Amino acid sequence: MIRDNRKIDPETGEVRRPEPEEPQQEQAQEEQEQVSQILSGAEADLLLERTADLQRVQAEYTNYRRRVERDRVVVKEQAVAGALTELLPVLDDIGRARDHGELTGGFAKVAESLEAAVAKLGLSSFGQKGDPFDPTVHEALMHSYSPDVTEPTCIEVLQPGYRMGERVLRPARVAVAEPETEE
Repeated sequence: MIRDNRKIDPETGEVRRPEPEEPQQEQAQEEQEQVSQILSGAEADLLLERTADLQRVQAEYTNYRRRVERDRVVVKEQAVAGALTELLPVLDDIGRARDHGELTGGFAKVAESLEAAVAKLGLSSFGQKGDPFDPTVHEALMHSYSPDVTEPTCIEVLQPGYRMGERVLRPARVAVAEPETEE
């Protein structure tokens, strides 16, 4: 599609008036007509051209600010997610120490502080025994059949999964059981 954006019609030599696309543009066109009634033709055309340029620059700046703010939020989320991803092995070690009863004394306080700090940044763990298997958030490492389940179910969590908000940083690694099929 080719659009002729020239301000002067090459056939008639008249100044083109853009067609309003939105109510704001209709109001701006009415204001332009009022100004053109007060000023001479050349002065009115120059004023209208400068006003249109100013509105265009203002819209570009507004869009730029929105884009920069959106990009700033995305970069911050990526930085936090990268740092939290690097801490996941440490959290796994703390969990194993807690499971074996080795998390005592001052080390227990440090572990609790670390877990509170990462929770404050939005990190949460997921993956429980008995959860329905969801391949978008679970990674199946073992598979079996069981008469005790009615759908694919996580029967054991080998490593918890972590997410930050809706973003999965690491899937939960699980053992999955499916219902037995009658053959």
